[in-house]
Amino acid sequence: MLKIYNTLTRKKEVFHPRRGNAVRMFVCGPTVYDLAHIGHGRTYVIFDVMARYLRFRALPVKYLMNITDLDDKIIARASLLRRSWKSVAREYERTFLKDLGCLGIRSVDRFARATDFIPEIAAQVTLLLQRGIAYRIEGDGIYFDLKKFPRYGLLAHRTATAAEDATSRIDDSVRKRNRGDFCLWKFSRRGEPMWKSTIGPGRPGWHIEDTAITHKIFGPQYDLHGGALDLIFPHHEAEIAQMEAAYRRKPMARFWMHAGFLNVRGGKMGKSKGNFITIRELLDKWPAEAFRVFVLSAHYRSPVDYDANLMAQASSSWERIVDFSDRIGVSRARAGITASQLKNASPALRTAHRAFFRAMDDDLDTPKALAAVFGLIRKLNPSVERTRSSADEHHAVAAFLYDVNTILGILPSKGPKPAIPKEILALAAQRDRLRRARRFTEADALRGLIQKRGWRIEDAARGSRLKREGNNTPRIPSGSPKGRLAKPRPPR
Repeated sequence: MLKIYNTLTRKKEVFHPRRGNAVRMFVCGPTVYDLAHIGHGRTYVIFDVMARYLRFRALPVKYLMNITDLDDKIIARASLLRRSWKSVAREYERTFLKDLGCLGIRSVDRFARATDFIPEIAAQVTLLLQRGIAYRIEGDGIYFDLKKFPRYGLLAHRTATAAEDATSRIDDSVRKRNRGDFCLWKFSRRGEPMWKSTIGPGRPGWHIEDTAITHKIFGPQYDLHGGALDLIFPHHEAEIAQMEAAYRRKPMARFWMHAGFLNVRGGKMGKSKGNFITIRELLDKWPAEAFRVFVLSAHYRSPVDYDANLMAQASSSWERIVDFSDRIGVSRARAGITASQLKNASPALRTAHRAFFRAMDDDLDTPKALAAVFGLIRKLNPSVERTRSSADEHHAVAAFLYDVNTILGILPSKGPKPAIPKEILALAAQRDRLRRARRFTEADALRGLIQKRGWRIEDAARGSRLKREGNNTPRIPSGSPKGRLAKPRPPR
């Protein structure tokens, strides 16, 4: 029974969809004006695992993510580069989608650009105007009147009158009725992109795009809304206000999940601070799956601090899983563990299986889930090394790890492994002969030579194994997320 901590109610609740067993899940996407950073990476890995786990639990998921492809930041970047806003947005959209693919995130079904939903945005603003909840400021834009929505602040447990809540992105008009009122539609200005509309030529505000997109695809209510912790206020609060005020149905989303902050060297990332790390920079040094282990080693709601030492520890932990999986034969597994296999499995495997799924059901407690996997590895490693475990046990363990990887995505993508150079193989074979002859000094010299050439040699009861030396070999898989860009259907 899966329980999720619901930000809306501030408690763990049993998760189940509003209707049937199909889950409609929306996660806030990026504003595409720059390369995505590792904070984005953490958030999207977390919700990738959430979607994977729901599907593993036989709940069909429709996973939707927006892409903010028009914003003040995009316009400013385009002006700086002397390019059109659209070319800048499309370039960084492509790099974002590629970065997601490199991180093994392929669970998103649809990516929806804000500018593909201009008619829906205008229609929602029109409805808010008709209901008397929005108002015009001539020469400026259309704003949401917070005094007309008493529930504002419920998600964040805050009020609309705090000084730091006064503005957000393009909401800084001095002529607003209330200091926290936010912009729904910005009237056109010279040199800025604009769309003709019955509400006046202009462009959408930041918050309205998400509710227009989700209403078009999901309707006024859906199951799960996710995003980073810093979006709770005012962005997610504004989404609730827009959707519920326009369509008079509540709650907009039944469950709200928020990922904690990822800091670098104890502080929030910033280019001026010199601690800004893009996903691409990360993947130049570390395997993508090792970063997933790093992310999943902390609970998704907890803050986590990134530094090279912690990443090295995560990479070392990941290598332990990969090494054990290789020896147990996970790559040959074609399906997950069956009830029959589990019934006849060793106590160690049954314990790990129970602990893993108990942790996942408890608000996606991935640190405990990983601990269950490492506990299994620790108990079974000696018997695997000495070939004391049976073939049936190997198959059952491999099938369980197949399930673990289906959910967590921490094993390398299937495909040919990097070929080991013939000279390295020859040196390793020569070293094995020296060890059997007990000529250990000469064998150690060969080990050093092999390491200098970029390979690490590990000794085991069944012979030595060669691995790439160090953690700085890029492991960037090809491909992009499977999700397609959503386009609005024509009105009926």
